[in-house]
Amino acid sequence: MAPWTTHHIFNQVDEPTGLNLLSADPALAEALQRAQADWALPALGRYAGQLGDAATWQLAEEANRHTPVLHSFDARGRRIDQVEFHPSWHALMQLYREQGLIAQPFEETRAGRWAAWAAGFYLHGQVEQGTLCPATMTTASIPVLQKEPALWAQLQGQLFSHAYDARDLPLAQKQSIWLGMGMTEKQGGSDVRANTTVATPIGAGGRGGEYLLRGHKWFFSAPMCDAHLVVARTGEGGPFACFFVPRWRPDGSKNAVNVQRLKDKVGNRSNSSSEVEFHDAWGILMGEEGRGIPTIIEMATYTRLNCVLGSAAILRQALVQALFYARQRQVFGKHLVEQPLMRAVLADLALESEAAMVLALRLAEAYEDERQPQQRAWKRILTPAAKFWVCKRGVECTGEAMEVLGGNGYVDTSVVARLFRESPVNSIWEGSGNVMCLDVLRAMAREPEAVQALLADLADAAQGEPALQATLQSLRSLLAQSPEEIEALARIVVQRLVLLAQAVLLRRHAPAAVADAFIATRLGDAGAGRVVGAVDVRGFDVEAILARALAA
Repeated sequence: MAPWTTHHIFNQVDEPTGLNLLSADPALAEALQRAQADWALPALGRYAGQLGDAATWQLAEEANRHTPVLHSFDARGRRIDQVEFHPSWHALMQLYREQGLIAQPFEETRAGRWAAWAAGFYLHGQVEQGTLCPATMTTASIPVLQKEPALWAQLQGQLFSHAYDARDLPLAQKQSIWLGMGMTEKQGGSDVRANTTVATPIGAGGRGGEYLLRGHKWFFSAPMCDAHLVVARTGEGGPFACFFVPRWRPDGSKNAVNVQRLKDKVGNRSNSSSEVEFHDAWGILMGEEGRGIPTIIEMATYTRLNCVLGSAAILRQALVQALFYARQRQVFGKHLVEQPLMRAVLADLALESEAAMVLALRLAEAYEDERQPQQRAWKRILTPAAKFWVCKRGVECTGEAMEVLGGNGYVDTSVVARLFRESPVNSIWEGSGNVMCLDVLRAMAREPEAVQALLADLADAAQGEPALQATLQSLRSLLAQSPEEIEALARIVVQRLVLLAQAVLLRRHAPAAVADAFIATRLGDAGAGRVVGAVDVRGFDVEAILARALAA
């Protein structure tokens, strides 16, 4: 007797596995070559192959399904504040650490080191983003710690280590370490100057001195890091300072950083974010009293670049998932990718993704040598601008990619669903949209020479391009308004600046099919507030755009 079955399964598309994320992305390989990072291509190619393997995708799914668990006390009532992770989390953390990406921009001396690091981060972020939170903060802490000779001498080897050490032990006993940060308090949010946590000196205090911290942090990521950089006041109502607060005291006892609970977040589920209280937690003053916020903001300058890269990675993988699906799924007698309206949607997503990537890699290059006025301008002005724009585009475009897959994209086990839940965090973390736009205006006001260097660079590329020239002129007109008027228009200013920068980069480096379509669909009135796919692609080489977007 034949087995009883109701139907055969056909015209269903599995999510892509076994895809080398670098060889499928010619635009990324070109960006690395431009940045003189071609020396990194073999290692990145191997890593991209590991990341694209089915087993790694399974690790990512498991790490986000089996979320961290807080254990406040041991079996006998001793306070331990330990966060338990699924083995898949540790496997992914080990995978990233072993690539040497944590300290690559500071350990490596070759040209292109920042672009090589950025590409590794970008590739990892396409598969799993939660593990990049402690990685981001650890990398960003390095340039801050390098200004503290005693601490740096103690920690350099562990920060540069490629070995993964998950043990919860005092710093001196670890092979490698992870660092986090603590800024946000309940009453302040982005307004760090409203913070109330107080640090009291033990003895004379001062730079490198010992302090006891009392207060709280509303978002403290990630609590199992081996140490955190924390902002606190030196005395009630006193000036702010930055403190190095380890998880364990030098005498081997647990530091008094008490985890109240883990945040139940929309996305970023694999990673633990917490609320903590400092019950006279031991810490070391970094820098000078009164310089705490500038010190931690220096760290945030780097983490904001990571936000741009993380959102660019989300955009990229959302495009890959949508395009892979559309090439195989049949609807109304044709493959989805052959349907005219779907081609407009996919082409639009492809343009958005390449523009985000090329901007993120250009920013990474600027971090390599900011002594050059033009590089400093890209770093100081366009990093917060890109964080504002690219992170917001990630939220919209992942929703559109989910729609390409329909119900299959909306189920919780879908890769696109995880990308969708993940995407808002990069807009919120390290300063939301309005904060970024105001930071752009502040950077422009503080460094007018950087503004002129940036505008000159953009003007050079705009020559002979009416759409670029018109956008540049409108940007100059906006910047000529009074400070009060500019603040109210800050989102318009920043959006226009980023779109112009992306258009310039694509005109310089991308094939004409990509650059022409981006400029035509993004610049001018039609570029404001539009829906993905609501673009006129007639006259553009859509086939070339899609072929470049995901190399077969």
